[in-house]
This record gives sequence, C-alpha cells and structure tokens, in this order.
Amino acid sequence: MLAAMPLPPTTTPPGDETPVRGRDDACPGALRLHPADDGSLARIRVPGGLLTTRQAEALGRVSEELGDGRLDITSRGNAQVRGLAAGCGAELAARLRTAGLLPSDRHDRVRNIVASPLSGLDGRGHADVVAWVRELDAALCDDTPAGPAGRRELSAPSGLSGRFLFALDDGRGDVAALGADVTLIATADGGAVLRCGGPLPGPGVSPPSGATHPDTAARRARRTDGSDPLGRGAEANTGGEGATSLATDGSMAGGGGLRVRGEDAPRAAALAAVEFLTRVRESGTRAWRVRELPAEHAVTTGGLAARLAGAGIEAVPVEHTPAPASAAPPAPGSVPGPNGRHALSIALPLGRVSAAQWRLLTTLASRGGADELRMTPWRGVVLPGFAPDDAPGALSELAGAGLVTTPDSPWLGVGACTGRPGCAKSLADVRADAARMVADVTRGRAAGTGRVVAGAADTPDTAGASANTVGAVARTAGAVARTAGAVADPARRDADSGHVDTGHVVVGGSPPWPVSGMTSGGGRAGPELLPVYVSGCERRCGHPGGHWVDALAIGDTAYRVTVRGAGGDTPETDSVDVTAEQLAGAVAAARGTT
Repeated sequence: MLAAMPLPPTTTPPGDETPVRGRDDACPGALRLHPADDGSLARIRVPGGLLTTRQAEALGRVSEELGDGRLDITSRGNAQVRGLAAGCGAELAARLRTAGLLPSDRHDRVRNIVASPLSGLDGRGHADVVAWVRELDAALCDDTPAGPAGRRELSAPSGLSGRFLFALDDGRGDVAALGADVTLIATADGGAVLRCGGPLPGPGVSPPSGATHPDTAARRARRTDGSDPLGRGAEANTGGEGATSLATDGSMAGGGGLRVRGEDAPRAAALAAVEFLTRVRESGTRAWRVRELPAEHAVTTGGLAARLAGAGIEAVPVEHTPAPASAAPPAPGSVPGPNGRHALSIALPLGRVSAAQWRLLTTLASRGGADELRMTPWRGVVLPGFAPDDAPGALSELAGAGLVTTPDSPWLGVGACTGRPGCAKSLADVRADAARMVADVTRGRAAGTGRVVAGAADTPDTAGASANTVGAVARTAGAVARTAGAVADPARRDADSGHVDTGHVVVGGSPPWPVSGMTSGGGRAGPELLPVYVSGCERRCGHPGGHWVDALAIGDTAYRVTVRGAGGDTPETDSVDVTAEQLAGAVAAARGTT
C-alpha cells in the first residue's frame, strides 16, 4: 500500500540574506479581518488546537451564522472562517470572548502554539504537554509591563508578529520537526530542551554526554519575590560573555538548545520570545521570525540563558538536541491508549469541513466522554476518549460524512490554495479540480486497476492526451530523483501566514517532514508518495517544501505539472501542460503511482 506524505506545516525562512520588512505583518486574526473576494476572513488562534466541545460548538455557530458555513483548519492548527459580512467584526469578537476563544484582545494574533496532538492519549512521548499549552498561553497573554517605560510594545509578548510560532513536543518529534521559532521538547527525565529558531536536526543525533540537568544542578539565580513571572524587567541580562555557544556564529541555529526543568518549560518558552523581541529592537529591523534576525543580532545561547537565570530558571546548554526516531503525525484511524480508551484521528480533505461535518465532529467529541476536540497542524482532528467498542462505529459515521478515516485515502498528501471564488488572483477553481483529481484516483482503485480512471468529463481525445503526459511527467520525476542526494533548506509558502518559510534538512532522500500512512505503533504502512499541491497562481500560497508535485493553474482549465525540490526546481522545459481533466494522470505519473 502506498502512503502519502502529508503537507508540511509551518517552517522557517531560507537563505543567507535577512528579509527586509518595511511594515508590520498583516496576518489576519479574530479582530483584524482580511478582505477576500468571498467576504472577510477571520483566523481564530486555538493554542495547541485544543477545544472543549462548547468552544467547538461556538465556532460552528459563528461559521454558520456569520460566515459561509464552512471551517478551515490551518497549518498551525488554528481555525479560519470565510465569507464574513462587512461590519460583523464586533459580534464575532463578542461571541469568541464568551466562548473563551479570545482571552486577550492585545494578544489575539500572537497565540500561535502547536503541540503534539496525541500527547497523553497513546502512551508515547515523555510528557503530556497539554498543561504546557495552557501555561504558555497564559504567559503570552500576561499584560504585566515589560521593561523600561516606552518599550512595552517591543518587549511584551504582544509585540510578537502574528507569524511567530511556538511548538510544544512531547518527545515523539512530530511538531519539533516543523521549524518553529521557539520549540520545547520533553525529555525522558521529566525536563525539556528549549530551542530557538531552526528545524530539529535529523534522526540519530545523540544527546550530549555530560550534560547536567537542572534537577541535579544547583540553581545559580534566585527568583525575586513579586517580580514579573517572565523576568521581562531584566533588560540588561542579554549578554553572552562566558556562556557556551551552540553554533559557530554564537546563535542557537547549530542544533543545540538549553535544558530546563519541566515545571519551568512554558515560562522559558515565553522568555525566549521576549529575548527575540529584545534582539529585534537592538537590530533596528522589523523581523517577524527568529531566522530573519541579522547574524550579529541572533538569539544566542548565552543571551537566552542569562535572561532565564534572571527569572530564576536554571538552563544548561546542550550541544545537540536529541532527535526522536519517528516524527510521524497521527495517521487516520483509531489510536489505542494505555488507559483502555481510544482516540480517533481524522483528516479533513483540503483542510476544510462543512457545517454538517463540524456538527458531527462536535457531537462525537461529546459522545466520546473526553468533551474535547484537538485540531492538528496537519489539518486534521483528534477526538479522545472512546471506548474500544464505540470507536469503529464513530469512524464509520465520520467516513460516511466524507472525512478521511483510513491511512490509504487518496486525499492524504493532496493540498490546494483557496483558488476561485475566494481569491481574485487565482486562475481556476483549484479545489474543485483537486477534488476531481482525487475522484479519478478513487475510481481507479474501485475498478481494481490501481490506475487513474478519468471521470465522465473526459473525452477520448483528452484521455489519449492524458496517456501521453504520463511518460513526460515520469521523466520529470526521474530527473529530480537523480539529483536528490542531499537537500538543505527547501522552501515553502506558509499557508497559515502567507510568507516564505524554510523546510527541513533532507539527507539521503529521507522525507523532509512526517509522513502519513503510519500504523498506530508508528511503523510505515508503505512507501511514501510525493505530496501534490494545486495552486491557482504563481504565488503558490501554502505549497510544501522538499520534494513535491506542483500543479499550477495556467488558465481556467489548464495546469502545468512540475516536480519541484531536491536542491533545485525541475527545469520548466521538463514541465507538462495538461487540461484539468488530465490532471490526475499527470500527477499520478509525477508521484510514481502509474
């Protein structure tokens, strides 16, 4: 059985040049709506993707009564409502506040936290990071003045860009691989490793020998009674003299981090963001992400350790962050847990659900007993708390509603931008064309051929032309594969924030992000397929990094199919132009499934 790579969520920007930001970011939020062709768009931050059933129901009502009735899950596990009418902002904000989804207006857009979706549910990982999510969110929303007068907006967490990302990993390596700005990784001894900027090193990196955990080391600084819990008044504690640096340039980009106590981990993560803001102010730039800082103003191990010490947090440098053996996101299906309960993992086609589908998800969340719904950075949902005998029936209901409940679904690894009618720049209704492409694959499976079977819209002429594209695109894929020895810093366009981000280092052809099609025990269900992304214009908003199949609209019913990545894009001369009806065959050839 072939398993598809899911589209990778947020990562960080590539290249040696520091981006020049001439303005603050325009990332939408719950209070800052984005005008689109299909109405205004609101992005509702949901730290860790964690929703109570009541909050999920409130989101559904907002979408149905104020928006177009659909909900999108973003690559950061946030929720997005489209089709909002002009002038509905005040009512939207009031509803979200009542539901506990907008705890602080000032911090609306900075609460970007992804967390391991199965943490505490499947017996894997070293810690249940749900508590970390709650504590970090509270720290970010803390309005305690930060630093000298006049510097509050630049030193407090509210000064973060709407694109700054925190990742809280329970030790399994799933969200640690997403290249967040600040990452916490739980360790087996009850502590955590704090990283600031850059993706996690590849598997097999050994932990440093002789590193001392704070639990066994004397605290070098006391916590001042009555002080700001984030230590944000310690503006002077940003130097690095005498401290160990984990990269040749003194930054934290060399694969290392700081080992902290588990009880201090959320506050340490918030302090790392404050240290970033201090460096932004010193640099005179408007950097949005850690990797955008000029090298001479990078966040350093010494500087961050000093800030943590000033807040009473013991931090021990480690030379390399231990990388977990597996970094797979939840595969669709039932996930057994150590307490005899099962969690249901569901993927959403193109990350979108209808009002009826969302109502079913919230109803099952309540029925499962956990009264909780978790949205994932892979545009999926996890429903905890099901008895083993109840899980199959719930999965059957979800599958009947059109959601993905098995790891062999042709929807996995397929993504698309908004397209028409929501985006004025799009040349085509890419979501409809992506759905037709998946339907053609499904028909092929049903026919028992394992090949693409064109739909009723195909004619003998287009079917013949489709066959001719198979060889051409397969040659394109082969050309890329031959150059794929080692890849560093592939780029992608962040669907959740609309800017270029870096992918992960890929060595020896290993996948640059977690792959789907995993068994519940973490084993592979089969070889991985290249992800495919259907874009309505050359901006390719939301496209993945690493190896991927680029299906770019070049007209209302025409696409250019190219295999990209592997240290350089495939030459345009190796691209193949096809009609929308031929898209499934061309993409299948590029993915190596024909």
